[in-house]
Parts: sequence; C-alpha cells; structure tokens
Amino acid sequence: MNRVVHFEIHAEDPQKVVEFYSTLFGWQFQKWGGPEEYWLIKTGEDDTPGIDGGLVKRRGQIDGEAVIAYVCTIEVDSVDYKSKEAERYGGKVVVPKSPIPGVGWLIYCKDPAGNIFGMMESDSSAE
Repeated sequence: MNRVVHFEIHAEDPQKVVEFYSTLFGWQFQKWGGPEEYWLIKTGEDDTPGIDGGLVKRRGQIDGEAVIAYVCTIEVDSVDYKSKEAERYGGKVVVPKSPIPGVGWLIYCKDPAGNIFGMMESDSSAE
C-alpha cells in the first residue's frame, strides 16, 4: 500500500501563505538552501502521525480553470472554529461543512493563493 509522504503548496506570494498556515495551524517553515525559492514545511513532531511538505513559488498564472491537484486534508478539533479562523486570515470556505457518516465533518477552503485544502473534524456520530 502506498502512502502520501509529502505535499506541496504553490503560491505567487509565498510569504503570505507562510503567514497564513503558520498562524492557522502552527506549521513551521524553513527556507531551503538550494537553488530555488523553496520552503520546507514541518506540520508536527516526528513521532506523531502525519506528513510534512514544501512551499514553492508558483510558476505561471492561475488561469481561472479548476486546479488539477491533490487536496490535502488537515485534522482539526473543530471545523466550525477553524473555518472562521481561515476566513479571518485571508482564506475562503468553498465547500461548506458536510458529514462523512461515521467519520466526521469535512470542509474545503481556499488559502490566500487560491489553493484548496480540506479540514476534518473526527466525530463518529456524524451523519
């Protein structure tokens, strides 16, 4: 079985996205020392479940078409609370809260760079 081991966020204004995710989720960003503008993203401690990722300066312009990409979903304590925080920090809810029966509550948002991400609140009673 293959697992997701990394994710990558593309952004026209990387600093705006660094501020958004570090404020919203407490993620840590470290500028990579290589030849490209790239930041490593640490999303949690090494001994906890989850993956880390990267942030890269977007190449080209968003053309208004649907983004063809993987959507990463972040586990949160409350999608209601975090979706309000996302909006406060410059994001936007694009798919409202919906139940995943027996699993929890899911919501999709866009970050300030237009990237879609999910947030999941575990709740086995969700219907």
